[in-house]
Amino acid sequence: MLLGLEHIDTTRLAAIDSEGGKLAYGDILSRAKEIETKVSERALCFMLVENNVHCIEWVMASLISCRLVPLILNAKTDEALYGNLLETYKPAYIWQNGELTRTDNPITPLYPELSHLLPTSGSTGSPKLVRHKYDNIEAAGLNISTFFELKETDRPLMVLPLYYTMGLSMIFSHFKVGATVLITGRNMTDPVFWKFIKEEAATSFTGVPYSFQILNLMRFFRMDLPALELMTQGGGKMERGLNLKFAEYCRDNNKRWIATYGQSECTARMAWLPAKWAIEKVGSIGIAVPNGELSLIDADGNAITTPHTEGEMCYRGKNVTLGYARSLEDLTLGDERNGFIRTGDLAYFDEDGCYYIVGRMGRFLKLFGMRVGLDECEQIIASDCHAESACVGTDEKMIVYITDPSKIQSVKDALVEKTHIVATSFEIRVIPEIPKNEAGKKLFSKLENK
Repeated sequence: MLLGLEHIDTTRLAAIDSEGGKLAYGDILSRAKEIETKVSERALCFMLVENNVHCIEWVMASLISCRLVPLILNAKTDEALYGNLLETYKPAYIWQNGELTRTDNPITPLYPELSHLLPTSGSTGSPKLVRHKYDNIEAAGLNISTFFELKETDRPLMVLPLYYTMGLSMIFSHFKVGATVLITGRNMTDPVFWKFIKEEAATSFTGVPYSFQILNLMRFFRMDLPALELMTQGGGKMERGLNLKFAEYCRDNNKRWIATYGQSECTARMAWLPAKWAIEKVGSIGIAVPNGELSLIDADGNAITTPHTEGEMCYRGKNVTLGYARSLEDLTLGDERNGFIRTGDLAYFDEDGCYYIVGRMGRFLKLFGMRVGLDECEQIIASDCHAESACVGTDEKMIVYITDPSKIQSVKDALVEKTHIVATSFEIRVIPEIPKNEAGKKLFSKLENK
């Protein structure tokens, strides 16, 4: 059975939510048997989920049953996007608010190893989905539980959405060891959120950079959280100063700080920075996860073997997904990646084999003949001006979006000083907020018309 759940005590709690809900491992197995009884053949099911135990139960039971192949979606998915997905994929079933409903759509063929589907990160109107297989779930569960050294007594706090690849991987890895997940959909500024953490004695916290920005503003470093042993970060590059602040806090309070790197295309995690290097190598994504392999290639596809040489980062491992789907017919496709993926990230490694992301392959401009990294410029603005930004543009001009009008001049001055490019190359625009998805990743496509 998936993740070896049949070996876990059925009375053991698999999850507790902040609204008082509780889920035993046996409940998941019972629900899987119910699905096998109700659904006679493999079928696509849209599952609209929130962060509670009931949604965990149905997602995991669907995967275990192998009868329902879920597209896991936010219950508050934009109406136009949802309509587009319905029209494109024509699901045979829809699960929402605890009810499994058979639609009028016929059951269509699915690739036998297809386990579930997730929207691509930051997708706002595209029907492009990531196709996962059952082996990806097993690999993610094993890899992540191994490098985090997870154990049955762990009680991880899950604030990341269940439909988000990193949130879902938390379920896989902790269920692999029979732990009890503490899941909440509450905002981190909600007093109930903190009451839940303390009363349920959360042992770990996993967040994206945005999560830690909020914690930093909330007197987190003064809180008494004796049960908390591990803090982990993923979901994109974190501002260096903030990263260091949390790393030092964990060092000084006998906790572990582990930064990670991943993509939905690789079932969440591909690299991790061991806690022993959290301060010394702050900003690094570290080394490949267990059973995985990182490498670099140059523009001609040749392997890079020399430290501090930039190239496109590649990954090989059993957690690499099947490929994308853009239509209903694509759900019959087999494995298009065969365990290998070019990540699209530009990186280098140091003498210890630790990798550093420089930026996305396409996130560069050539201003006055000089290559300038858009991600790097955002980091400059964050560290020098303490301002949030989103940089886009063309080789003619960089457009920098910020939310604080008082920082216009300081942002331009910092960019000119650090890039040594004339001020006319930068146009600073002020907007009310930087558009982001639910995981805190910037939606650059939404800036094009601003």
